[in-house]
Amino acid sequence: MKASIEISLYPLSEDYKERIVSFIKRLKARKDIHIVSNGMSTQLFGDYDVLMDLLKDELRPELEMNRTMAILKIGEGLLKQEDIPEEIK
Repeated sequence: MKASIEISLYPLSEDYKERIVSFIKRLKARKDIHIVSNGMSTQLFGDYDVLMDLLKDELRPELEMNRTMAILKIGEGLLKQEDIPEEIK
């Protein structure tokens, strides 16, 4: 199944910018998913199991080692900006 995940990461520390950039770089190192980042969140598109395994591998250490909050939205399908109907863009 294809899925879309939107994640917002909130490190609760003074080095939050560096931690967010590092987290996104680790996600973008994966070539089997599509990633779009903006100033508020990062969107992941790909196979559901691949995305969930990636989050398990990358998010768990972030949560265990640092005071961090993460907000996730998960939806079925590839819900990319370019696939939104023109009449609601």
